[in-house]
Amino acid sequence: MFRKRAAFSAILIGAVLVACSSHGGGGNFVPGSGPFTLPGIGSDLAITATLPARTIGEEKPSEGLGTYHSSWWNATIGGFTQTQYSQVLGFPPGTKVTLKNLSKTTPHTLDVVEEIKGRPANFPKNPSLKTGANGKGILGVGYASGIIQPGKSVTITLSKAGTFLIGCAFHYGEGMRDVLVIAKNAKPGQQASPQPSGGPTQSPGPTPTGYGSGY
Repeated sequence: MFRKRAAFSAILIGAVLVACSSHGGGGNFVPGSGPFTLPGIGSDLAITATLPARTIGEEKPSEGLGTYHSSWWNATIGGFTQTQYSQVLGFPPGTKVTLKNLSKTTPHTLDVVEEIKGRPANFPKNPSLKTGANGKGILGVGYASGIIQPGKSVTITLSKAGTFLIGCAFHYGEGMRDVLVIAKNAKPGQQASPQPSGGPTQSPGPTPTGYGSGY
């Protein structure tokens, strides 16, 4: 029995190391590529990797995050996640978050496109977004993260409650646009489902607690 447990532990450690090396490797690894199945164990025992708490991951939808059409916001969402795949973002006011570029090769930004009062999320067609940093690390109208190189991150303080349209200055036209809800008890919306394959899928997703019903 001891030998079986030791062998299982070795397989588990090896699987985690493989997962780390497959998503950037070293200190730049942020889990987000799961789920994966332990070799030789079977599909009934799988580990789903997710981002750490208070983390936003970003990359082009075509790189793996996928897109979905939110009927609640009447908008196609893509390129940003709090877990694994593209979703509407939700945090309570005062949260300090880490914004991580999940891409292995491509720089990204997070810019506030505009603040909205509620539905629908009418993303402007060609907004003027900055590639230089603006806002001193505090999210609000006019905030821009600046260029975030592959595997790198910045910290953003979400001090003000509100609903913001966000996007990447480089890839806004390629679907990197999202809704960020900052409200009491706010939580992220449903992820792109099924697992992303390049095209949008219909997915209403949950709304943050106390902020309507269903997105």
